[in-house]
Amino acid sequence: MKSDIPERTFQFAQRIVKLCLVLDATPGVSRTLANQLLRSGTSIGANVEEGQASQSEADFVSKYSIACKEGRETHYWLRLLAACDVVPPARLTELEAECNELIAILTTIIKKVRAKHP
Repeated sequence: MKSDIPERTFQFAQRIVKLCLVLDATPGVSRTLANQLLRSGTSIGANVEEGQASQSEADFVSKYSIACKEGRETHYWLRLLAACDVVPPARLTELEAECNELIAILTTIIKKVRAKHP
């Protein structure tokens, strides 16, 4: 069974951290891209977590919207790492797929909350 979104984004962040630890061991471009990926990839879950304690629906939508944007940025960095062969593309397939799923889930949640108050 799929975990709930806060747990899923936390698990995703763990995977991002582990990938970035490997990338950070290599100086140069790998390390620079690792920093970008680490920021956006861990920000998804952090914003979802903040959204769980939101003070209003508008605050909730704001936090989840930021999480969704961070997901899109994370997807970009993952694609770039694969396209430039910094990481073998096959190694990133599952991570990219999970990132896409998280973006889709977050988008759906945002739309449902917004639809309550047209």
